[in-house]
Amino acid sequence: MICLLICYCRTGVAVDRDRLRVTTDSKCCLDSAGVEKQHYLRPASEPLLPQQAGISHPSEIVTINISGMRFQTAASTLQRFPDTLLGNPEKCLKYYNKEMGEYFFDRHRSSFEAILYFYQSSGHLKRPEWIPVDVFIKELKFFEMGAQVLELFWQLEGYRKQDIPLLPKHPFQRKVWQVMEHPDSSVCARVFAFFSVFVIAVSTLSFCLETLPELRQVVNVTESGDALADYAEAGRFEIRNPFFVIEVICICWFTIEFIVRIISCPSKLEFCKSFLNVIDFIAILPFFVNLILSNENSSSMSFAVLRVLRLVRVFRIFKLSRHSRGLQILGRTFRASIQELFLLIFFLCIGLVLFSSAIYFAESGSKDSKFDSIPAAFWYVVVTMTTVGYGDLVPVAPIGKLVGSLCAIVGVLVLALPVPVIVANFKHYYRLETRLAYMMLSQAEERAEENAVSENSHSSDM
Repeated sequence: MICLLICYCRTGVAVDRDRLRVTTDSKCCLDSAGVEKQHYLRPASEPLLPQQAGISHPSEIVTINISGMRFQTAASTLQRFPDTLLGNPEKCLKYYNKEMGEYFFDRHRSSFEAILYFYQSSGHLKRPEWIPVDVFIKELKFFEMGAQVLELFWQLEGYRKQDIPLLPKHPFQRKVWQVMEHPDSSVCARVFAFFSVFVIAVSTLSFCLETLPELRQVVNVTESGDALADYAEAGRFEIRNPFFVIEVICICWFTIEFIVRIISCPSKLEFCKSFLNVIDFIAILPFFVNLILSNENSSSMSFAVLRVLRLVRVFRIFKLSRHSRGLQILGRTFRASIQELFLLIFFLCIGLVLFSSAIYFAESGSKDSKFDSIPAAFWYVVVTMTTVGYGDLVPVAPIGKLVGSLCAIVGVLVLALPVPVIVANFKHYYRLETRLAYMMLSQAEERAEENAVSENSHSSDM
């Protein structure tokens, strides 16, 4: 036995499946005939080689050292995803430490816990909240998790695949669409967006200034000898009116922009379903309707329509949301919080009926009370519950003041309940927008790297 141990210590070891072939030239291990003997020993504490840990022995335990913190898992667990870095022994061979018998990675520890759980759970990926998105993305790319895992990650983070903008197939049409829809795509797109915002601002300012008394001439409108409680601006559609000239210029720009968007859009159906495109159509429609009705005979119906259409012009301000991500995030927040908003309105309606009835009966015995009916108390309750408090209507009786105090307290509580949900939705969409911007940047970097690699390979072939 002593001779055998000495021979084992002086031998060269060759791996033969699950047994070791030990060869020695020691004299103490030779028989009397001088024939060399072979001894087969099973390794007791020999560290696993990468080939054994990765492929040959799925039941073996693999040790992974992440910046000093060791993780252990079965080799079969890593083999569930053979295209990744940890699932492919050839890829991770350079990270194997023979002395320690482990794989060493100088990477982010907390991110690796989520990545390892992805292997253990057969595809369940979850980013811890305290890990930044950019750090987690870098770790996923380092461990070569693949494009499908990255797409799954963005879906779990709230990014939807249908949010990827469609582009026209024709090159010129695609270029025009990118200029009009993506302000950050080029310098020309930024200039176009700036000029469009300028025209919207001028149109809105003109709409407000033309209502000043010193800048308009009011004339009475009569029909069949009966004076109508209405007025019209004299010279509204005359070329001498500077506001009309400004309106024509702005409408021409809006019309051309709208037509070009229709022609260059990749999908006409999606274009018609877009809320921003509906706003664009509403912004230019009142001008042409006003122009047609102004040439017809005056009637009560035409002037009522004109008044409504002039009010619709104010919706042009919503065209700014096309060029403002903040307004787009706010719109998504309201759309996601529609249930909470309806719940808020429902609670306000309940409080409106209850406190209007209470304040009416509480003030019914007072001579100085202005609450002569329950509907007359609606205004007071709305102003009080929303904590505005104009002071035009106030209770005078002690019981009425008590009811008013309760109304104010309940209003504060009702308004405060849905606010955290709305704020949480706003934060969610704001973070999603920043992640989307980071994803677009990372995709651009990947495309640049791929182009650089292809150019280098092409130059080497030359």
